[in-house]
Amino acid sequence: MLYFLIVMALLLFGYAGYLMSLARRGQKMPSTAYVVLGVLNAVILVAVLVWAVNR
Repeated sequence: MLYFLIVMALLLFGYAGYLMSLARRGQKMPSTAYVVLGVLNAVILVAVLVWAVNR
């Protein structure tokens, strides 16, 4: 479970970095970016809660 959390966090940081590079170039963020960030955050939150309950 810990490895899953690490992979999800790395995906979140990588995607956020990509979006920041778009913003620095002056491009507009795609509307689906908010959905993807929300889904990644939700998956990490649920995984942390499951991990804490099972511990």
